[in-house]
Amino acid sequence: MSTFAGLLFARAAEHPQAIAMQEKRYGVWQPLTWAQYARRVREFAHGLAGLGIGRGDVVAVLGDNRPEWLITELAVQCLGGAVVGVYPTSVGEEILHVLSLAEVRIVVAEDQEQVDKLIRLKDQLPKLATIVYYDPRGLAGYPQPYLERFTDIEAVGAEKAKAQPAWLDDRVAMVGPDDTAIICTTSGTTARPKLAELSHANLIAMAEHLAEIDPVLPGYRYVSFLPLAWIGEQMLAVACGLRHGLTLSFPEDAATQRTDLREIAPDLMFSPPRIWESMLSEVQVRIDEAGWLKRHVFGWAYEVGDRMAAHRTAGRVPGVPLRIVHRVADAVGLRPVRDQLGLLRISRCYTGGAPLSPDVFRFFHALGVNLKQIYGQTEICGIAVAHHDGDLRFHTVGAAIPGTELRISDDGEILLRSPSVFRGYLHDPQATAAATDPDGWLHTGDAGYLDDGHLVVIDRQADVLHHPADGSRFSNAFIENKLKFSPYVEEAVAFLGRHGITAILCLDPATVGAWAERTRIGYTTYTDLAAQPPVADLLAAEIARANADLPASMRIRRFVLLHKQLDPDDDEITRTRKVRRNVIATRYADVIAALDGDEPAVDVHTTVAYQDGSAAERAITLTIHRPIDIEKLAGQPRRPVWSGRA
Repeated sequence: MSTFAGLLFARAAEHPQAIAMQEKRYGVWQPLTWAQYARRVREFAHGLAGLGIGRGDVVAVLGDNRPEWLITELAVQCLGGAVVGVYPTSVGEEILHVLSLAEVRIVVAEDQEQVDKLIRLKDQLPKLATIVYYDPRGLAGYPQPYLERFTDIEAVGAEKAKAQPAWLDDRVAMVGPDDTAIICTTSGTTARPKLAELSHANLIAMAEHLAEIDPVLPGYRYVSFLPLAWIGEQMLAVACGLRHGLTLSFPEDAATQRTDLREIAPDLMFSPPRIWESMLSEVQVRIDEAGWLKRHVFGWAYEVGDRMAAHRTAGRVPGVPLRIVHRVADAVGLRPVRDQLGLLRISRCYTGGAPLSPDVFRFFHALGVNLKQIYGQTEICGIAVAHHDGDLRFHTVGAAIPGTELRISDDGEILLRSPSVFRGYLHDPQATAAATDPDGWLHTGDAGYLDDGHLVVIDRQADVLHHPADGSRFSNAFIENKLKFSPYVEEAVAFLGRHGITAILCLDPATVGAWAERTRIGYTTYTDLAAQPPVADLLAAEIARANADLPASMRIRRFVLLHKQLDPDDDEITRTRKVRRNVIATRYADVIAALDGDEPAVDVHTTVAYQDGSAAERAITLTIHRPIDIEKLAGQPRRPVWSGRA
């Protein structure tokens, strides 16, 4: 089948009673079969047609991952339209930009919180005619005439479907593979996000090519908790889900994701690096709190697993003695940890969007988790390059997947060409022409190089700098990723000044907090924790370890521990947690200037908002620190990757 609707109805006909998706409500998993899924899509499509949605229209969805999200998406596509997703954490200008640019007339919103956002923006959205909500709690008394309940639209559509049973089939037959299926926002790290149009053919080709290197079997379990507005979730949950018959599970709440993940024990998983890093942090905290015997048993099991992983990732067959010892190590040390993380049944999993530390890669492979790096962009359906089984090199993002051509231009830019390259940016032909050339090559804007056929990504091409001391090329992102390889660093932003490289760091509150408790350091808030001198000493040693892996001209000279975490609501990072460097450079200009000089501290002024709606200005003094000398590391024992202790 060449469209998402065709895939859905074909699967409903072939496997009507198989579970297509399930959501957890009030602690109970509520299943939806493929037949029920298809029926609800038909009914909602009829209902949307009654609201005036037809070929070429765009409907927006604003909310967390729920069956209604995908029912809306497929229903709109049945009518020849497209869906644009809005991140559920988006506010104000972010929502306004997407809805205005896409000329949206109907928004399907999750609940009262999202409806309230839209009501506040309604006067600025003259084309917005209807808001459909699917969680009615708190909305019964709202008087706005443009509010409609999701189930009411379905009920009207069900009556129309009975009266005109063949009408929708005719509309579905008119939808072609080259029609736009979804519209995804780009990352928006340097400017407002653009809206990339992706066709049915683009997405289905990606799903088929990925399966050529990593087969996906019908019924594989997949837990959908990353925003469906993101290309990464559309890539696996929707495109691979429909093409290969995944069973999707939607957690009840963000607070229950880990518990729900363990209950489902998925076969397939995709998460950005921060999820894998947080899992490793969880293991570190638990192992460090365990007794002497458990720590040493896990340490032995990990070493055995690491030796086994070294064979598997290089495509070598381990010997019989190692396989026997590994079975014991897996039973007593590795399998219980995989079970606690919800990775007991995992067949393969992916990470992308940012580099992942080689140490984190090695940890999961030693644990028995087949974790792979992928590389791509929204404009190529999220994936073009991936690690292949038996040939994993952790410093790379892998090799091109089948159907994808990869080359490096004369000026070092990564170029990609495949059937998954997007149709273009919505209402922006100039940007489209800049992104794709007449020969079909996508100009990614990323700098990289090939290492024996494997792609190594350096950074955005515009962000590759030359050091004034020796003219060497370097990337702030490369340095930042080295810093974030530490389990104690959540975010890092590096700057090149007159006197060298400096950095603003944000702590990982879980791992640093656990370390502080073990070392009996009292603290109250994140700001208090970041101001503790022993914490600065801890980070000074971590930065020294990062400096040891960097050329002398790229080493961190001075750093500061920021008093707060970077927040997408403050525009400091994107909704996919990519740093907005221009915002940081402006907002913390005084801090950056002090880092580049010789001042021992710098004062910052921040606004504190309280729950009662009041706010207060506070002055905070940030101490500026230096890393310890690299030579001092020689006498310190190396901390194992699975522990926060030396």
